[in-house]
Amino acid sequence: MRAIFTLVAGMSIAVLIAIGCSGGSSSSTSMKAGSVSVSLSDPATCQVPNGPYKAVYVTITDVKASTNADAPATDPSFVDLTPNLASSPMQVNLLGPAGGQCFLAMLGSKVELQAGNYQQIRIMLAPDSQGASIANNQCGNYANCVVTSDGTAHDLALSSEAQTGLKIPSGQIANGQFTVGAGQTEDLDIDFNTCSSIVAEGGTYRLKPVLHAGEMSTTSTSINGTVVSSVTGKPITSGPVVVAAEQKDTTSGIDRIIMSTLTDSNGNFVFCPLPAGTYDIVAVGPATLANGTVPGVAYSAGVVLSIQPGQTTGNIPLVPNTQESLLNGLVTTQNSSSAGIAADLQLAALQQLPGNGPTITVPQLPMTGVIGASPAYSPEGTYTTAAGGNCATNVDCVNYALYVPSVWPNIATYQPSGSQFSQSTSTPVNYVVDAEAEIPGSGGSLGCPSPDMQVNTTTSGGPLTAASGNAATIAFTGCL
Repeated sequence: MRAIFTLVAGMSIAVLIAIGCSGGSSSSTSMKAGSVSVSLSDPATCQVPNGPYKAVYVTITDVKASTNADAPATDPSFVDLTPNLASSPMQVNLLGPAGGQCFLAMLGSKVELQAGNYQQIRIMLAPDSQGASIANNQCGNYANCVVTSDGTAHDLALSSEAQTGLKIPSGQIANGQFTVGAGQTEDLDIDFNTCSSIVAEGGTYRLKPVLHAGEMSTTSTSINGTVVSSVTGKPITSGPVVVAAEQKDTTSGIDRIIMSTLTDSNGNFVFCPLPAGTYDIVAVGPATLANGTVPGVAYSAGVVLSIQPGQTTGNIPLVPNTQESLLNGLVTTQNSSSAGIAADLQLAALQQLPGNGPTITVPQLPMTGVIGASPAYSPEGTYTTAAGGNCATNVDCVNYALYVPSVWPNIATYQPSGSQFSQSTSTPVNYVVDAEAEIPGSGGSLGCPSPDMQVNTTTSGGPLTAASGNAATIAFTGCL
């Protein structure tokens, strides 16, 4: 048996596992050495010129996997996939240019991987204390950094990742695990959502890891297509267009964003590599405000359901409408002693499609340059609760704003011969706000008894719609 792991960074970090039969006698049951490599892929939505970052560098010191979902970072069940990185850490740019390829740079390393059901992966990062010893360090004296649009490198602070690593538990791996078995061919993709993983706080930057994983096919690993206006049939040029590849969460049944990217000047997009499976593709066009801060028209979302790697969506038409909608509200956090506690939040707008369709995540409308918009565009809202402001006593809180289309999406189910789109014009246009809370320093673990909460009502108790806007408060309690 042979195992090949590839760590891909960019919009995603991916670990590919390819298992096949080894040479020699067919009766042999011995395990052969595998190889580990690390490479770069996929441009991100927060990259210049549409975003504030020229580069995001992280320094990797190890990648390891365990068959034990609950194993701590030092557990002997972990298999070291990149043993050479401990003495020679490798710095990679998570916003490295794609250049039309899936993989651009390799970190070679070889390791033996035994058969088993792997339920946890950890990516170890170097602390700033190692900055001076990193070869060709792009961060000066820092080990990890954000390079802003003016070319300045800023420290990207870690929580506990240098000690415990970026943890990808079984709950964030499709089907809960990936299996390495004799005579099989399996790949695993680990998606590192770079833009959603950076928390900007008053001129400082902190890493809040957002990762997912799933099996990949060794061939036909891309989905591509083109986003156009339903009126002109031409690409939308009035502002950035975001496209998200989504897959159903096995626990909640909700479509979660696995990857997101921007269309090019011709409206084209590509996701590569993607784990094997079935996806829903959701595209959203640029928004406009009443004061004209952002040029152009607001559009509906465009959705293609049930598409797989190796297939193309063709044209995804977005329908022009008069304005975008704003979903806003308050999130509060308390610890187990009913006192305030800071938490990093991932907020998303959810929408169940008409006709009892799937529940998708509707990416935020890209609003580059708008006063009050997030400093780094993310298809989901990234926030941190804090004390003070309009918070009640003994709670930390934060107000959020999610910009979304004010109409139902234009929807089609994938057909090889051409997908037929239709749009519901019924009212109201319903939304749900979903929030995930993570306590800083947890290394990626969700630190509240109910870490994922949703609201579908307004502050007055009515249904949350595109027209109503003001969502009921989301309150996390009993957090670690």
